Amino acid sequence: MNAAVRIASLLFLVVSSAVAADETFRMLKVKDEVYTNVTVTSSSATDIYFSHSRGLASAKLKDLDPEMQKHFHYDATKSANIESAQRQATADYKAALAKAKPVARQEYTRENKPTDDDFVAPEIKARSIRGQPVSQIALEKWLTNPPDTRGKFVLIDFWATWCGPCRRSIPELNAFAAKYKDQLTVIGLSDESEADIRKMTTPHIDYAVGSDTQQRMARSLQITAIPHCILVDPSGIVRYEGNPMYLDDAKLKHFLDKYSN
Repeated sequence: MNAAVRIASLLFLVVSSAVAADETFRMLKVKDEVYTNVTVTSSSATDIYFSHSRGLASAKLKDLDPEMQKHFHYDATKSANIESAQRQATADYKAALAKAKPVARQEYTRENKPTDDDFVAPEIKARSIRGQPVSQIALEKWLTNPPDTRGKFVLIDFWATWCGPCRRSIPELNAFAAKYKDQLTVIGLSDESEADIRKMTTPHIDYAVGSDTQQRMARSLQITAIPHCILVDPSGIVRYEGNPMYLDDAKLKHFLDKYSN
C-alpha cells in the first residue's frame, strides 16, 4: 500500500462513522448562520454534510448548538484529535506527491490569462494541459460498468472519499451526467482501494467510477490538491482544468456547444 493510500485510508475512518443518513430538520443553526429545510446526508465525528433551501453545505459539529452536538454524538476531544490527524495526513499526502515528481504549478494571472472566450479557473494546482491532447485514461479497475466515451466529451474528476470538497461536488456532477448524458461522460477517479471507495454510501454517485491506487494520471498531471477535474472534448483536447466547483452548468454548456464535433 503506497503512502497516499495509507493516508486516504486513515482519513476515511473520519468520514465513515456516520449516523443515520437523510435526517431532516426544519432549521439548523451554524454559528450565526441559519439554514432551513435541512436534510443531513452524511456525518462524521467532526462534520455534517447537508442540503438546505438554498443549496448544499457542510458544517463543523463544534459550531452547532449543544442540543445538536449531542444529537450527532459530538466529542470535543475526539474531534480535535481527528482534525489534527487530518491536517497532518493532508500535509503528508501533498509531500508524497511532491517527492514522487517535481510539481510545476500553473497560476493564471491578469497578464497570462488566455484571451479567448473560454472560462479559465482562477487557479489550478496541477500541471496545465489546457488546449493539449490528453493521454488515455489510466486506472486499475472500473467499479462500475466501463463508460462509453465514443464521440463524447469526458469529464474526469480526481477525488477521494475523505475529501469534503470532493464529496460536495458529487451532486453537481450527478446533475451534469444526467442532463448531458448524450454528449458527456463523467468519470470519478480515486487513488483509494476498491474496498474504501465502496464503503462510501453518501452522497451516491450516478456516474462511472474507477480506482487507480498507483495514481498514474494524477502523477502525470502533477495534481497537488483535489478535487481536480479535466474536461476533454470529443477530439481528445482538454478544454477545462481545475476545481469542479468553478464549472457550473452555464460554463459547461459553453464548452459542449463550442467544441462539439
